[in-house]
Amino acid sequence: MCHWPPPPDLWERPMEALLVSTTSVALGELGDKTHLLALVLASRLRRPAPIIAGAFVATLGNHLIACWIGQWAATLLSPAVLRWVLGISFLGVALWALIPERLDTGVETRGAYGIFVLTAVTFFLAEMGDKTQIAALALAAKYTSLWQVVAGTTLGMMIVNVPTVLFAERATRWIPLQPVRIAAAAIYAVLGVATLLGYSRLGV
Repeated sequence: MCHWPPPPDLWERPMEALLVSTTSVALGELGDKTHLLALVLASRLRRPAPIIAGAFVATLGNHLIACWIGQWAATLLSPAVLRWVLGISFLGVALWALIPERLDTGVETRGAYGIFVLTAVTFFLAEMGDKTQIAALALAAKYTSLWQVVAGTTLGMMIVNVPTVLFAERATRWIPLQPVRIAAAAIYAVLGVATLLGYSRLGV
């Protein structure tokens, strides 16, 4: 017989994965390389729709790959080893979050399709090995809810980048980046310490 609402363990974990992924990646994205790229593209090209679409496609594809790798890696390691790997990874990302990023890129004006392709390609490449991608990979290894993690990390990226594209340079003036970097580092540090102490979905 089907019962509604479902038992708490059937919905709390996916919701936790979604909320933690969204919050941690949104804070980590502020002042990040792809955030600066969104600002550069928006300021020089002034075509919000194809830029936002390109950023979304690139982020979704990039984080889907990262999360799949994260969950695959989780199946190769014992729970104890995985706990240490993830804990240290989160602590490393916490330190990384404190370092201001810089971006040097040249952008040429082009049509909407060209802007979409340019944004998708540059976003995808800029996100490779970036701290938000590493965070997505670690979160996917920590939680079993792959699609909730992918949705959360993608949503976190778009929460930051959509207003940046729409309001261009004014967006960064409204955001105190140094306190945000500290808050992001604190969240990643808490995730790292909690994972090392065994408060996770790894069953250890």
